[in-house]
Amino acid sequence: MPTVDLITEYVIRYGFQVLGAVLVFAVGTLVARWAGKLTQQWLERHDMEPPIRMLLVKIIQVLVLLFTTMAALGQLGVQIAPLLAGIGVAGLGVGLALQGVLSNVVAGLSIIFTKPYRVGEHISLLGVQGDVLTIDLFSTTLLHPDRSRVVIPNKKIVGEILHNFGNIRQLHLAVTVAYSTNLTEALALVRSILASNFGVLKDPAPGVGISKLGDSGITISIDPWVSVADYGRVQGELNQVLVEQFQSADIQIPFPQHEVRLLSAT
Repeated sequence: MPTVDLITEYVIRYGFQVLGAVLVFAVGTLVARWAGKLTQQWLERHDMEPPIRMLLVKIIQVLVLLFTTMAALGQLGVQIAPLLAGIGVAGLGVGLALQGVLSNVVAGLSIIFTKPYRVGEHISLLGVQGDVLTIDLFSTTLLHPDRSRVVIPNKKIVGEILHNFGNIRQLHLAVTVAYSTNLTEALALVRSILASNFGVLKDPAPGVGISKLGDSGITISIDPWVSVADYGRVQGELNQVLVEQFQSADIQIPFPQHEVRLLSAT
């Protein structure tokens, strides 16, 4: 049989099947995009974390494409049952090879659903701290106080002790005054300094009190609450104003000193 006749026979026999499969796949791709957009619009009207919305949209799109691919293969005369069995075996092998990736995904879903922290909150764990920038399925990204980004795999987070500061933090300052100081006036001055600083929160109220009777003086603890964004700035401002105001009020901040006595052996 001539080559042209053979090609013509194959085109007539299988051309419509291939064309039908291509049309089914093209329509399925459009339907997957349409379904993804509708799902995204519907989920945006609900209070749901962005990673969950993204995951659900992707699942809908993948399911539509999966059924589309099966329908397209059916148009070509491919037996679906043996193919599904092969995909299942291959999927098991891929799953074993990607255990680390899958564990990150599972941990990410656990974080998203249990919500131990949210975007914008300040957390500390695994020896690092920072503001939560993003929570993805695979990792959590923090903005460190030095403005660097810390990317932590989600599987490292689940099961660890996590300190969630939320949106406010408490400063822990201390100043030592001489034993001759009028403590009532000194404490009143500290409270006045805190009240005049706009970065110090009124609620919760700052803690001010005597924390230690030391060798060289009396230690006053100053524990105001500030927003996470103002933490470093307010700490520097308060330390500067405390020194300046204490000097203006003639409140002595003593240097550490020790008295040494030499005893004669005679």
